[in-house]
Amino acid sequence: MFSKYKKFISGSDDSSLDSDNKAGILEPSLQSAVIGAGVTIEGQVVSHEDVIIAGEVNGAVIAKNHHIHVAKSGVVKADITAKIIAVEGTVTGNLTGLEHVMITATSNVQGNIESPRVTLEDGAKFKGSIEMNPGEPAQSILPIFPVADVKARSSSEGSDQIGAKAS
Repeated sequence: MFSKYKKFISGSDDSSLDSDNKAGILEPSLQSAVIGAGVTIEGQVVSHEDVIIAGEVNGAVIAKNHHIHVAKSGVVKADITAKIIAVEGTVTGNLTGLEHVMITATSNVQGNIESPRVTLEDGAKFKGSIEMNPGEPAQSILPIFPVADVKARSSSEGSDQIGAKAS
């Protein structure tokens, strides 16, 4: 999938840039910006196309209608906002995925994630919180009773079955 970018991402061993990506969500559009392994950017990056980060970015990365892919060699010390965010490298900052955030097994993320869909692969290093339905109150399937009410219910229900054998 990203194999055509491997020549730009020198110094990175990104096997995930091959065409057999498991999730299939990281496919870049035909217009993708590549921040190579030898590039450091200080400040805000605003993109109107997909971005592959194999270098270092300090500041903020915004691509609200596009994908951001942090390659294994990528080091981002910034908040990232994008339609889909995939991290294989290191990110220190908050991630806001408008559709999906994927943290792979090779990644190291320190920051909060806010997205309707989050994938955290086994082996990924993550420190922070995850908010999957921002702005919506949590819905409970079971009724919530005060503690005193629960004790009263359990003792009254249990009294009906005194002497009954469990089957």
